[in-house]
Amino acid sequence: MSQPQLDRIDQFICQFDQALRTVFGRPATTERTNPARDVPEAELSDAERQLAAELMRVNHAGEVAAQALYQGQAITARDEKVRAKLERAAMEENDHLQWCDERVKELGSHTSYLNPLWYAGSLAIGAAAGIAGDKWSLGFLVETEKQVEAHLDGHLQQLPTHDARSRAVVAQMRTDEIQHAQTAQQAGAAPLPEPLKQLMKLTSKVMTATARRI
Repeated sequence: MSQPQLDRIDQFICQFDQALRTVFGRPATTERTNPARDVPEAELSDAERQLAAELMRVNHAGEVAAQALYQGQAITARDEKVRAKLERAAMEENDHLQWCDERVKELGSHTSYLNPLWYAGSLAIGAAAGIAGDKWSLGFLVETEKQVEAHLDGHLQQLPTHDARSRAVVAQMRTDEIQHAQTAQQAGAAPLPEPLKQLMKLTSKVMTATARRI
């Protein structure tokens, strides 16, 4: 078997392992400290706890989708520098994935049962974005992160004001998403057509509404 074939097999194994870790296991992280680590737990009513759990479950599902998007984009990226930026962003998103998973469990709830579906669909979308070209792939990343930022702003408004642990996680996620968008913009992202932006928003709304309940 030739070396290129071996390299492709190794890459497939790594990608498959990443998918399993993202959907079912414990993902590799940058080992950043959970921003909620030293934040005391608040007294939450049953309704407040349920609301926080639903919002953090949505955030976790979003991070599952983000991992798949980045993986799909990295697979089809043409420039090694672009691939490296995507892989770095994916690693930081893994932190978010782990933090959200921990918080959902602290709140006595579960992550979305449809995570495999979110992952598979987002992987295909990410690969398609990469095939379109690196500047479009980066543009897709910028728009995704902007929409996630707005989504997280909404969650900060909805979360109970005294649920400091959940709010600490969401606030750090928001900071990271802004940085990822800025990095992609500086790397040469192309602005996406407005119809595509609207389609992305519609898709996000469907996933958010479904993940909140299932």
